[in-house]
Amino acid sequence: MRNDPRQRDIESAMTRRELLRKLAYASLALPMTQSAPGFSRHSGDEGADQDSGPQPAKLPPPSQLTDEDDKFLNDLEVASFRFFWEQANAKTGLIKDRCKVTGNDTSTVASIASSGFGLTAICIAEKRGFIPYEQARLRVVQSLAFLWHKMPTHRGFFFHFADINTGERVWDSELSSVDTAILLCGVLMCRAHFYKDRDIRELAHAIFDRVDWTWLSEDTELLSMGWTPELGFIPSRWGQYSELMMIYLLGMGSYTHPLPPDTWLAWKRNYFEYDGLRYIGSYAPLFVHQYSQAWFDFRNKHDKFADYYLNSVIATDAHRIFCLQLRKEFSDYSDSLWGITASDSQHGYVIWGGPPAMGPIDGTVVPCAAGGSLPFLPAQTMRVLRNIHDHYPKAWCRYGFVDAFNPLTGWYDTDVIGIDVGIIMLMAENARSGFVWETFMKNPEARRGMAAAGFASYSPKGNYP
Repeated sequence: MRNDPRQRDIESAMTRRELLRKLAYASLALPMTQSAPGFSRHSGDEGADQDSGPQPAKLPPPSQLTDEDDKFLNDLEVASFRFFWEQANAKTGLIKDRCKVTGNDTSTVASIASSGFGLTAICIAEKRGFIPYEQARLRVVQSLAFLWHKMPTHRGFFFHFADINTGERVWDSELSSVDTAILLCGVLMCRAHFYKDRDIRELAHAIFDRVDWTWLSEDTELLSMGWTPELGFIPSRWGQYSELMMIYLLGMGSYTHPLPPDTWLAWKRNYFEYDGLRYIGSYAPLFVHQYSQAWFDFRNKHDKFADYYLNSVIATDAHRIFCLQLRKEFSDYSDSLWGITASDSQHGYVIWGGPPAMGPIDGTVVPCAAGGSLPFLPAQTMRVLRNIHDHYPKAWCRYGFVDAFNPLTGWYDTDVIGIDVGIIMLMAENARSGFVWETFMKNPEARRGMAAAGFASYSPKGNYP
């Protein structure tokens, strides 16, 4: 097995899964704090209970970018989309978890999360004219047909990792609640974007409606992270603020197996303070503030507890300041070079970030930390991405940015990872046009979930970036 060229990919993916699971256990021990002041509970006003097809979204204007910024992000999206198009099996629609950017990549392991980002990427690519409509439509139909007819599932949930050619489970991976949610976001995105296409509409309905959210919440209001045929439910549960928001909102938005609204109140929202900034968080990696917001539009909305969009703005700025304050130890960090989140490193996959400091931080920079935060801090993140592109040419490849690099040691990753490429592409488009937000929120399930969670529109003080 040591001579198998896939071994490093297997070890990386397994390490990632185990690290996330251990962090989940640790997060359950954190104390709960009081909710943010100034918010009272409101009923939702999105009209989400009426399934009347896509509705026009009322959105604030997207962040202002210069023409040069827009061209740069367009080129970045083209490169990112190339990964999702080329590293997929056209017949199954499944997309690799990761691939090498040097030499010939022979890996055959797909992840359903990468595939969910990829379905959304196809919608962006069709809208932007990267590929023709019919080509995009055909790939989406083939993908959804495979997910509905052939991909192994249990209670509608999908296994985390699968063979890209057959869809069969690999590595004894779990039925993953969050990775299924990411895939479902991509499925619903396609339904809304290709709404006139009956095949896509009906397949997407069938895939989403099959998911039995009530099974996932048996005997608890806190959803399990997953399930395996061998051991049953994974003991760790989604109990702290993180990317969990998409899971709960999709479950509450279901018409066939809905989660009760009280599940939204069950998970904890702990507050952190750093350098005078106060925000809800759970643990350090920046992706926890990004993933749900790639699809769900939280701008100008709040529930009983918070404005989660503004919360991510604050958390991202706290992370930027955290990196700048590490400059005495790691001289590469600057206002134009910062960002740490779960990623590859010179010594394997690492869950790192801050504040507070987590992981063996060593001066490594992770482009998707800034790229996935583009709508939150447009000017600051654009400065980072341009600097990496212009001054660190080894960090740029056919599929955009490599997953991570360390200017202090001269190490550059040889891989890209689907979920990291994906969060950059989706957030780049949201920063440019709000297209993913606007399209995804046309789904009645998304609006219904947010209404059940008690979201209400309001006018925040000041302006978003």
